[in-house]
Amino acid sequence: MTDKNQYVFGSRAVLEALEAGRQVDKILLKKDLTGEVVGELIQRARERDVPIQRVPLERINRVTRANHQGVLAMLAAVTYYRLEQIVPALYDDGDNPFIVVLDGVTDVRNFGAIARSADCAGVSAIVIPERGSVSVNADAVKTSAGALNYLPVCRERSLTGALKYLADSGFLIVGTSDRNAELYTQADYTGPTALVLGAEDTGISPEVMSLCRSRVKIPEFGNINSLNVSVAGGILMYEVVRQRLAAGHRVE
Repeated sequence: MTDKNQYVFGSRAVLEALEAGRQVDKILLKKDLTGEVVGELIQRARERDVPIQRVPLERINRVTRANHQGVLAMLAAVTYYRLEQIVPALYDDGDNPFIVVLDGVTDVRNFGAIARSADCAGVSAIVIPERGSVSVNADAVKTSAGALNYLPVCRERSLTGALKYLADSGFLIVGTSDRNAELYTQADYTGPTALVLGAEDTGISPEVMSLCRSRVKIPEFGNINSLNVSVAGGILMYEVVRQRLAAGHRVE
């Protein structure tokens, strides 16, 4: 059962939460639910880029048996940003930006571990897509050892659009896969860098990988040949740190 502090239920209550500016991760609506208030709720959610999922009644009942009226909003534990808010500010502050992009990471423990390493490695922000991604809830914050209280999370409608924006902003887009030819130590991360990490089962999607100018791999010599994504992320993030320190760059 989900902690009741992580959700709001009922059509009016959810609408009021949206209008009050509460950070909502996603909204679950019963499949066939209609009505004037529901229509207004959907409109407000779209205006705020909040994902809506049409689900069976049983899916909502698994979260709460209260009088939810077929409407449940899962609350985010952090404030979401847009890259357009973050990137110009980083350059204005004279930073050498380092951003981690997650393509299809859905496990809250992996996400929390990645965020924890990212904060330690001086990462500027983490980017996730609106759909097909982990929810940044209280469990994620706890797993990150509190790092998500400090590390900005950008939730983007289109991950490919986000990567194109980063490339246009001067970032080297780095994709990771065991099928790539270049070793991760051979790429140059001393400039603005966006490191893309993919889902454990499928890796980085072909569409996203096609936008990666640098495609690297971590060598693996055992029988499994499957590093956990949070472990792989830690290795790669600290190679960025190593190179920047060796080049005499400031790392914060």
